Amino acid sequence: MHHDPVVPILFSLSLIIIASKLGAALADKMKQPPVLGELVAGIVIGNLTLLNFHFFDQLAHDHTVEIFASLGVIILLFEVGLESNLEEMLAVGVQSFIVAIVGVVTPFAVGYFASGLLLPDLAEISKIFMGAILTATSVGITARVFKDLDFTKAFESKIVLGAAVIDDILGLIILAVVSGIAQTGEIEIISISLITAKAVAFVVLAVVLGLFLSKRTFHLLKQFNIDGMYLSGALLFCFIGAFLANQVGLATIVGAFAMGLVLDEVHLEIDHHDEKLEDMVRPISLFLVPIFFVITGMSVDLSVFGDFTVLGAALILTLVAILGKLICGWCFKSERPVNRMIIGMGMVPRGEVGLIFATVGKSIGVVDDRLYAITIIMVILTTLIPPPILSNLINKQKAQLDKVL
Repeated sequence: MHHDPVVPILFSLSLIIIASKLGAALADKMKQPPVLGELVAGIVIGNLTLLNFHFFDQLAHDHTVEIFASLGVIILLFEVGLESNLEEMLAVGVQSFIVAIVGVVTPFAVGYFASGLLLPDLAEISKIFMGAILTATSVGITARVFKDLDFTKAFESKIVLGAAVIDDILGLIILAVVSGIAQTGEIEIISISLITAKAVAFVVLAVVLGLFLSKRTFHLLKQFNIDGMYLSGALLFCFIGAFLANQVGLATIVGAFAMGLVLDEVHLEIDHHDEKLEDMVRPISLFLVPIFFVITGMSVDLSVFGDFTVLGAALILTLVAILGKLICGWCFKSERPVNRMIIGMGMVPRGEVGLIFATVGKSIGVVDDRLYAITIIMVILTTLIPPPILSNLINKQKAQLDKVL
């Protein structure tokens, strides 16, 4: 019989698709973000070997599937960039900038010292990376809550979403800096300054050149009446941005996110209907991104949870992660009434961004199985806790406004 090398890949992808959709559907039934269901599905599949069930073992060793997962995270950050408005982000005000800075500095510092106290044997670079992981904020999860509750035009919402995007940029720069330190093995001011300058220069140049080229490129593409031309143009920007980021020593996701930001303003007129690039990219995202989360979940070794040190550290660091972001709501002055608890809680979710940081750390050897397990618990809890609390806070605020009116 002829052996077709694509057949095992087809089977692996089929299993992942089934698992991700079942997990997402279950999470939706529980009124939780689909990402949690996909992550838990991966955790379950990856740990069935503990029950002496080895049917899914091949998934853990399928390098082609890992490539699909890597493409998924690139598309995810590109999509986040597309859904973020660069002009609104820049114009949102001093409050968002202060919230973003505090939302990065405080969790980083507390995460660094707390992880060192909880796990004294950690290497210095691992403690730094743990602090970096805690800086993350998931724009997608917070934005989804605000959108579902029709709260996106509120003052608090604008501050949170603007700060969350700035937070992501700062976080990606921190990720680049810490990854560079881990790979060079040096913690020097000159090295950090060079990596930071490189990261900032790349993001600035990518945005400036991208803004200059994007509209001209898509204006040129309009001259061609070929199906899929606009989508191909968007993916071209995404992949080239990711490639160039890698060439200058940064994570591919930095370039993908930057390209998403510059293409946010590109709207297309097809059959007299306005269409956004994110709508075109969405089907690709729905296919590839869940693969990343399932594979990420599969890399979690539940056997490490038998270590009470890991469980205790995870719960304490989760508390640290929540408090480190909650303080954001009280770090700025405002001349108008503002619900500071909504702002603080809106910055808490770590979601996919925290997972991305942890995955990068694991790939370069500075995040071991214990830290990875701790991060997964922290991500799950900080993603589960905010939505119901935000919903309650927003509904109460709306009820109070209705009484006033």
